Parts: sequence; structure tokens; C-alpha cells
Amino acid sequence: MGTFIIEGGHQLKGKIQPQGAKNEALQILCAVLLTAEEITINNIPDIVDVNKLIALLKKLGVKINKIAKGSYTFKADEVNLKYLESAEFKEDGRGLRGSIMIVGPLLARFGKGYIPKPGGDKIGRRRLDTHFEGFINLGAKFRYNKEDYFYGVEADRLKGTYMLLDEASVTGTANIVMAAVLAEGTTTIYNAACEPYLQQLCKMLNRMGAKISGVGSNMLIIEGVDKLGGTQHRMLPDMIEIGSWIGLAAMTKSELTITNVSWDDLGQIPNVFRKLGITVERQGDDIHIPAHTDGYEIQSYIDGSILTVADAPWPGFTPDLLSIVLVILTQARGSALVHQKMFESRLFFVDKLIDMGAKIILCDPHRATVIGHDFKSQLKATTMTSPDIRAGVSLLIAALSAKGTSTIHNIEQIDRGYENIDERLRAIGAKITRISGN
Repeated sequence: MGTFIIEGGHQLKGKIQPQGAKNEALQILCAVLLTAEEITINNIPDIVDVNKLIALLKKLGVKINKIAKGSYTFKADEVNLKYLESAEFKEDGRGLRGSIMIVGPLLARFGKGYIPKPGGDKIGRRRLDTHFEGFINLGAKFRYNKEDYFYGVEADRLKGTYMLLDEASVTGTANIVMAAVLAEGTTTIYNAACEPYLQQLCKMLNRMGAKISGVGSNMLIIEGVDKLGGTQHRMLPDMIEIGSWIGLAAMTKSELTITNVSWDDLGQIPNVFRKLGITVERQGDDIHIPAHTDGYEIQSYIDGSILTVADAPWPGFTPDLLSIVLVILTQARGSALVHQKMFESRLFFVDKLIDMGAKIILCDPHRATVIGHDFKSQLKATTMTSPDIRAGVSLLIAALSAKGTSTIHNIEQIDRGYENIDERLRAIGAKITRISGN
């Protein structure tokens, strides 16, 4: 188990460029299974979860060639379907939640798709019903082996249909879209997710020859085609990383420039941070955060009531940044309520912040009230363990702002979503050391 040793309380300065988007990468990489032709993908983040999926695709028989940092070609012209029924696949697929999205492309192109119950962050229940109900609506037969938690869907040829999703699941929508592009007839997906990363997937599929309309809305109409071809694609920058660096700048009173952020795809993110009192300046396609030497003050609502920051499906605020917001609030001027609606275990890391001296009242598994210190009382260094990707980075930001030397164990969780985070932070002045696990 790896560890970070962090000497906190230092101001940072400089430029930092966000990596390619993790959540987009997991969708886009699965889509290479839809064609036998070559696909080139650029700006792929070098992180554990993405590398696991690339390794899984390679074992499936996809020919993968790294052509430059973050750039690969993929050719799925000789897919090894026998691997899907192997014990090795059951082990490999279980280690990554994003592996669920290979099922839609495999079902569409080969008539069958299997997956063990996927892993991922332990942030509460994350249902797979939306995925499989979508496949069943398209005509697939579903089976589930309870003994080894193994799911399967099979169909000779999927048939287009109308469906209303029970939740606007991003991965569920992506999986169903990838299945529907090769189905016979027209598929309408209502209550579809419409995140920028899902839009990216739809645009890529259209370049491959799919016929998807309504991209960017919550109603997608897909006319099935017989086959798809190759294409080139570039990942968007990771909006969660962008939000993390905004929080880091505020908490450490640092002047930072986040470069090439694709402003038009950030949605509510800049506005939410501005409501927390953080100055977020647009400079071309960069974000500039000046040093908040006098701190930052939370805005109240017009009637004077306490600010509530809540997550919602896009274009609402992403749940992946609520952990960052919660940490930022610990040193704000004023108080706010954080309401995490989607995952019931995501706020449980607050006990570690309370140990550091933060004033947080955990109201229930979904809500926490934070009373900001206004930097009058600095967070205290401590030893902690990263429970998941986003909480891990939130604790890292807290440690970089705290007085003294902190230790964070289980940093493999952070590495799952952030590329070379210690090297990149050292480049802007952070005092952070990585100690590899045994």
C-alpha cells in the first residue's frame, strides 16, 4: 500500500494542465469494440483505471499500439470471445467498474456480452439495472449467475425500440447507445444522460457512421446501421481534475493557472466555485485563480438563507466534485450545506477532516453542514487513509493546506483517477513525497 508524505502550509504557484478525462476515456475505449477498423484516440490519461481497461481490451484480442504519450491506435478485427468465459476474465473484469461498458458493444456486434459484477469506488450502491433493462428492451435475453455474480446478455440481432430510462445514468446511457447503433430500426432513449463525455461518445460514433440525433439533450434518437468504420478522437480535459485544482489554489492561497480547460464544456463548475467566494477568471481557454490572501466568503441566497451545494445530473453540478467543495468550505468565511444525493457513502470521509480540526456536522449519509474557519484556525496535519478517488484527492488538498506533515495511505485509490499527481504538484511547489508500498 503506497503512501504520500505531505508537508503542508506552503503556497504554490505556476501552471498546471488537466489530464484527459477519465470518465470519457472509459466510454470511448469500450467503443473500439464496435468496429473491425482502426481507431486512433488521443489525450488518454495514464491512470490505473484506464490502463486496466486497455489491458482488458488487449486480452480480448484488440490490437493496441501506443504511438505517443496519451495516443494509441486500436483495432478490434480479431476479438477473442472465449476470453469472456474464462476465469481470468472474471477476475480482470471485477477489478474495474468501467468494464461494464464493454457489454453493449459486444452484444451489438457479436450477439453476446458478459461481465462479472464490477468493482470501483466504495461510495454506496451503484445499480446496473439501467444497463441491463436497456439491453432487454432492445431484445436481449438476460441471465445472472448469483453464485459468482456473473451477468450475461445474448441476442441474434437487437431491435430498436422506445425506452424511458429509470435514471439518467451516464454509463448506462453510454452502454445502451453503443448497443443501439447496430440495432435494427430506430431506438429512442428518453431521460438519457447528456454529460459532455456522453456527447463526445455520440459524436465519435457518428464519425464512425452511426446515426445519432439529439446529442446534448435528454432524448437521443438512434437509427441503427449495419456496420461502423474507423475514426480519430481526442479526449476532453478532465473537469473533475480542473475542479480539484481550483480547490487546491483556494485552500493554499495560491495563484494558479489551469491551462486548456475547454471552458464551454465546464457547465456549472465555475459558477459553483464563485458562489463559494473563489475568483475564477477566464483567460482564453485557461482558468486563472489569483492568490486568495484575504480568504473567500460564501455567498448567501437572496433571502439570506444558507447556501446549499447539491449534485444533479448534467447540466447540474457533478457529484464527483462535492468532496472537493466540502474541503474548500472548511476554510471559507461563512457556512454551507453539502447535499450528496447520488451516493450514500461518499461523505463518510468527513471524520478525517474533523480530526484535522474542521467544523463539520454530518447530518445523515447524504448531508453535511460545514462552518468555515476563514483561515483563523489552520487545519492540523494528521495520518489518514484514502477511501476512494475523490475523497483521496480532497484529503490531499486538505493536507497541502494544513500546518505540519500529514501522511495519506492507500494512495492507489488516488492513482486510479489522477495521472502522476505527486510529480505534477511538485512542479508547482508542493512538498509531497511518494513512498511505494511493499
